[in-house]
Amino acid sequence: MISTKDTLLGKLRSGEPLRGAELFKLIMLMSLPAILAQLSMCLMSYIDAAMVGRLGSAQAAAVGLMSSSTWLFGSFCYGNSSGFTVQIAHRCGAGDYSGAKRIFRKGLFTVLGVSLFFALIALAISGSLPHWLRGGPDIIDDARAYFRIYTLFLPVFQLAVYCESALIASGNMKVPSYTSVVMCVLDVVFNYFFIFKMGKGVAGAALGTGLAEVCAGGFLLYYACFRSSELRQDLPVEKKEGDTRKIFDQAFGITWPLWIQNLVSRGAYVAATFIIAPLGTVAIAANSFAIIAEGFCYLPGYGVQDAATSLVGQSLGAGRKELARRLSWIAIACGAGMMTLLAVLMYAFAPQIMALLSQDPEVIALGARCLRIEAWAELLFGVSIVGYGCCVGAGDTLVPSVINFMSMWVIRLGLALLLIPRFGLAGYWIGMATELCVKGIIFAIRVSGTRWMRTRLTASTV
Repeated sequence: MISTKDTLLGKLRSGEPLRGAELFKLIMLMSLPAILAQLSMCLMSYIDAAMVGRLGSAQAAAVGLMSSSTWLFGSFCYGNSSGFTVQIAHRCGAGDYSGAKRIFRKGLFTVLGVSLFFALIALAISGSLPHWLRGGPDIIDDARAYFRIYTLFLPVFQLAVYCESALIASGNMKVPSYTSVVMCVLDVVFNYFFIFKMGKGVAGAALGTGLAEVCAGGFLLYYACFRSSELRQDLPVEKKEGDTRKIFDQAFGITWPLWIQNLVSRGAYVAATFIIAPLGTVAIAANSFAIIAEGFCYLPGYGVQDAATSLVGQSLGAGRKELARRLSWIAIACGAGMMTLLAVLMYAFAPQIMALLSQDPEVIALGARCLRIEAWAELLFGVSIVGYGCCVGAGDTLVPSVINFMSMWVIRLGLALLLIPRFGLAGYWIGMATELCVKGIIFAIRVSGTRWMRTRLTASTV
């Protein structure tokens, strides 16, 4: 039996007209499983933080100190994947499933090789990194152990990210979403066992998450290779002369701006950690927990972003630029609207939310203050999240990367340096909220034009 989502995707790929209500329904049908996946990942972060928080503020600060660095290396995994998964979305939109399978196979081995390279770099600096980030002597050892274990599982994380992104690009949102939910449950079980039963503490949290990623990555690889109708590798795939070079040229053209963006944007988080660390253990823990708590607000945005990236890519692959534009604005409105509603709840219940993560009254009070500052930025943050996903779906990654670089390093960190001496940790969050609002306006302007759809990738596939 053909689902409503598959029927609407069929109309998109075949060039049939789609009404506004049908586009909204398609976005919601593809977004809701992705939002569920984001929710499960957010819950996983909450549970991890809560379990570590029960060990004490020093242990929580150790994880918080390294969180910006784990985001940096994890973001490279997403960037590696996008170079191939955007092409998969375009090929599926054009009905070229044999081409999608070729791209998936070539990308699989490539991203694993690149992730091994990044894992070796991370492992090489793991001993010194906590010192570079100005961690105190009470958290250095835990921070080092946590990051080293994280690096060992980085290729597994890459495998899970790539297979998940490839399935989403092909239009399959349910399998990645349900797998994320299962991974969340496994993470809780493994963490409880390693942290409390085996007494591994902070290192146990990294081990538990890594093993959950092993289970999820293995299943997603199996499903993509043997069950997915668009990507399965158990059937002969037609080869085309010169196609390999074209695939890798386009993958690199999409990926290198994302690598630069991840380096400078996530590097800005590392720089922020460097700035915040001298404020003390309470500030580090409050900042880490507040970032995790805010995840409930922006999870709808990233869920809609996944749907928008796939749908815009498939629309352009089908040669339907006007449809891609309409889908983009409907998706932006949906993502920003849902994030705004959750921001109201976050503002109202900020102390209660922080109390779920920490038992320290100082950490709770400071974290709640930061959440209430950030709530004012969620609407435009949603615009930037979904707008960015629309651009990536079109293969437009260079300009968005420049936007992210300028906003992070000039606005966020510039304001942080000015405001932290006067307002402490709250000064950093004021700078961050301001930066997110400015970035949202810039992405709205970008998507309102047409240049983001005029990329080398779309020109070669539409």
